Amino acid sequence: MDDNMNDKPITRRPTFRIGVIALAILALDQFTKRWILRHLVLGDRRVVISGFFDLVHWMNTGAAWSMFTGNNLLLAFVALLALCVLFVSRHYFDAHTRVGQVALGLIFGGILGNLVDRILLNHVTDFLYFYLQRRGGNVLDFPAFNIADSAICVGVGLIFLLSWKNENAGANSGRPCPPAPN
Repeated sequence: MDDNMNDKPITRRPTFRIGVIALAILALDQFTKRWILRHLVLGDRRVVISGFFDLVHWMNTGAAWSMFTGNNLLLAFVALLALCVLFVSRHYFDAHTRVGQVALGLIFGGILGNLVDRILLNHVTDFLYFYLQRRGGNVLDFPAFNIADSAICVGVGLIFLLSWKNENAGANSGRPCPPAPN
């Protein structure tokens, strides 16, 4: 292998890895959503762990937590724009590291998964629903989501961790370490 490849900020290999991860997430996301579409009627719910986790078939024409509901076309455009901007600027997000490649692959795959839904179904299919059933009957819940949403969140979390790590490494370089306490 050519050692000079490591000197370049972006090479074909990192882009290929990002693409493979993105396609894997897209495939898993679409497979699970199609399974839900075949096995659950819209609005249906199947208890998996009583009082904690259900499989549901809900649709979302908005973004996270149903914000901007009814703006499916606008959100599809925003997703397409985000994909383009992220692809062009990927070298700013540690795409030369394996963790950066995983993070970007997760984000790209997640955006693509929800974009496919928006284009083909005119909404995003959500099916993972976590909640806590309280003694008084009240429910503490988290909005339903899907594999694509999870991939985006994990990818963004990894990008934040990489940025934090790089910021701390840069802040500590060149300065002497403080003396150890006695």
